[in-house]
Amino acid sequence: MRRPTAAAAAALVLAMSACSGDGHAARRVATRHPASTTTTTTSAPPPSTTAPPTTTTTKAVPTTKSATTRAPSSASNDGFTASVAAIDPATAASMQSSWRPGCPVPLSGLRIVALSYRGFDGGVHTGRLVVNATVTGAIVTVFHRLFDLGFPIERMVPVDAYGGNDDAVDAADDTSAFNCRPPDGGSGWSEHAYGLAVDVNPLRNPYVHADGSVKLAVSRPWTDRSLTLPGMIHAGDAVVRAFASIGWGWGGSWSGARDYQHFSANGH
Repeated sequence: MRRPTAAAAAALVLAMSACSGDGHAARRVATRHPASTTTTTTSAPPPSTTAPPTTTTTKAVPTTKSATTRAPSSASNDGFTASVAAIDPATAASMQSSWRPGCPVPLSGLRIVALSYRGFDGGVHTGRLVVNATVTGAIVTVFHRLFDLGFPIERMVPVDAYGGNDDAVDAADDTSAFNCRPPDGGSGWSEHAYGLAVDVNPLRNPYVHADGSVKLAVSRPWTDRSLTLPGMIHAGDAVVRAFASIGWGWGGSWSGARDYQHFSANGH
């Protein structure tokens, strides 16, 4: 997927992961789930240090402005909240790292979904994902299920908080979606460039090459997929089933290289 950068590994203690995708493949998009409730953004906490044999910490990152044009929203009885917002001018100005003219989806085709998630600290936090406007309901449905399952997420802010740098996103264990970029090592557009892919806890669920190698040393403890630590994703587990319920495929099921963090509408 991404080519290793030794300098990035040494300086930032970064974790790898890039999610590949064939932008021209057929996409299965679930659009019939209603978007739910209003919420506010939170600043990114420092990442948790629970890790297999080796632990790591990463810097807290700034959050971007939330959109002000919001869809009708409501709160669920379990404490989960979600809202959907169009990309207004202020938000567009904050997305200069992730979007530019020539991207396959215009800003008008994207939405910010603000939603609740459970952190590794046991608390309830508010995160934001930039996704394609056609999948907002499906995304809310999936993350509501993860919330009810108690599945922990480290943080959730748009990639612009890291200058769009995938290595920095992975090192922070940031769950994110839209990023207008080609697939690493490939041509065309990644599924992330369409807002049709989500990476979940990328530090704990890294991209692993066919030979078992990963880009950054900080990701190596999690290449042992026999571990069942909080925040990890495994074949057939509740996280995989939640995304499968909206027709999204998992990169951990690929042959050869495996992308354990990656879920997308077309499975690529």
